[in-house]
Amino acid sequence: MPALKFGLIMYKKLFSILGLTLLLAGCGSDEVGNVSLGMFTTKDIKLNVLTDPEVPGVTCHVASVEADLSFSDPSDSSISCRQTGEITPLMLAGIDRSESGEVVFKKSKSIFFKNMKIRRIFDTENQTLLYLSYSTKETSGSYKHSLSTVPLWGTQAYMNNESDSSKVK
Repeated sequence: MPALKFGLIMYKKLFSILGLTLLLAGCGSDEVGNVSLGMFTTKDIKLNVLTDPEVPGVTCHVASVEADLSFSDPSDSSISCRQTGEITPLMLAGIDRSESGEVVFKKSKSIFFKNMKIRRIFDTENQTLLYLSYSTKETSGSYKHSLSTVPLWGTQAYMNNESDSSKVK
């Protein structure tokens, strides 16, 4: 009888811990908004905030549709990035400068290997950071994507072209 009582107490504790874990997992610290798409749908527009890990002076807001009771979320998303702090040459020294840039954020949108990724690409000629949000799986004949840019003009990281300034005399 004491073993049965002990077992029941352990099951209660286990389910309490699991319940609390699931509750906390649903509370994403990066979620800043949640808009319901209607009373008779399980889909919502989630608004998330992301700070670039290498360039913390850039903050991006991503809006994407998520379905609570589905194995796969829709691929549609939009992104808007802005300068919200300092951007220094030292920060830019640590980023990937290749044409394909680097993934700064990745989120699973399906149990079937569909992901939403955000990639940072540096446009050296125009001194602009590009943030591309895209789905890794084709949907309706298209890979869904969205683009936002953060110009470096007015930041410490902006490089004046001395050859251009010598022409203006």
